Amino acid sequence: MNTSNFRPLAKGVHFDADLMWVELIDGRKLGVPLAYFPRLSRAPLSKRRKYVISGGGIGIHWDVLDEDISVRGLLLGIGDLTVKEKVAA
Repeated sequence: MNTSNFRPLAKGVHFDADLMWVELIDGRKLGVPLAYFPRLSRAPLSKRRKYVISGGGIGIHWDVLDEDISVRGLLLGIGDLTVKEKVAA
């Protein structure tokens, strides 16, 4: 597989209790644990539903949650990459 042409595109998102389901334009559905994305996991369903498909399908954006997720990253198994601050003991 030539990964330089690897360009999955999202067309919809929905949620169940533990997973975010991303529907791709090629018919695949990807279930991703909400635990991979703490902002989504902590947010009420009403805010999770306020997403937009960005970049023609390459990403998913939640303005109200300040969250952006790459569809390609999801398929590669990449979760939240936000750097956590270390708290001094």
